[in-house]
Amino acid sequence: MRSGQMICLGIESTAHTFGVGIVSNEKGECNILANEKKAFTTQEGGIKPREAADSHVENAPAVLKRALEAAGLKPKDIGLVSYSQGPGLGACLQVGAAVARSLALAHNKQLLGVNHCIAHIEIAKALTGAKDPIVCYASGANTQIIGYETGRYRVYGETLDVGIGNLLDSFGRAIGLGFPAGPKIDEMYFKKKNLVKLPYSVKGMDLVFSGLQTAAEQKIGKEDAIDLAYSLMHNAFAMLTEVTERALAHTEKNELVLTGGVAASKALREMMDTMCKERGAEMFVPPVPACVDNGLLPAWLGLVEYKNGIRMKLEDSEVKPKQRTDQVDITWI
Repeated sequence: MRSGQMICLGIESTAHTFGVGIVSNEKGECNILANEKKAFTTQEGGIKPREAADSHVENAPAVLKRALEAAGLKPKDIGLVSYSQGPGLGACLQVGAAVARSLALAHNKQLLGVNHCIAHIEIAKALTGAKDPIVCYASGANTQIIGYETGRYRVYGETLDVGIGNLLDSFGRAIGLGFPAGPKIDEMYFKKKNLVKLPYSVKGMDLVFSGLQTAAEQKIGKEDAIDLAYSLMHNAFAMLTEVTERALAHTEKNELVLTGGVAASKALREMMDTMCKERGAEMFVPPVPACVDNGLLPAWLGLVEYKNGIRMKLEDSEVKPKQRTDQVDITWI
């Protein structure tokens, strides 16, 4: 370890990305030493869990080596090994957990599994300076509106079917785009000419995207593809912005953190920024490399939890594919 500072190596493998991040905590701030990753991609079809897991197994040694070299460290310099324990794809999670256990046991290091969703929140707060925000967490499998309240991160609203990122990727596949399709659809958003009528499904504070997806796919070939992509994205983002604004109003919080892979969308940022300005709220968005899945997420949350006395026994290191954001006690706020 450097200068008495604890250094944490974090391993991310919840879905398509195998990442290794290395951070230290200096004067309460997140000091990034390395952030390396390798993502599983396909030219057609969506993410296939077993194929993604096999890709992680194949790429893990090289990603780990690159991260240590980038940080100028050896395993003996690491004080803590953390990993994303859940939620995520079981086969993919197993790879990250196995690598983390092996590294911790081989070098006699502390091991700590953390919640992937909460990791997104904590790294966003660390890198943006947000203190007590409403968090719009929008990614492939997750779409939740979250805020801290009485000992836990509470979910004020969420998708009742698919994550907004999966909605975009599924529609992208239907019009012939590869995986991931979200960035390509985001480019199409700004080339639109007409708004195509599609469903808008908000159920109180919750969201339903499957009807929107089905209706859009039924219009493929009947409407201009760019207009259709724009209309799908516009409705989905407007739904997400509506429930986010309600959460801000309900909690009277005046900060919004936008995170998760879909936070990289320029279209979503513009819509959320307009809403925040109208409310007098401040919007924070971490750098894109920290929004998408990466090893900094478990690395930083591992440090936060360890500094606050949280420990884990090896027998408790099993993965938790369905663990929810609001099931974890928050002892550091």
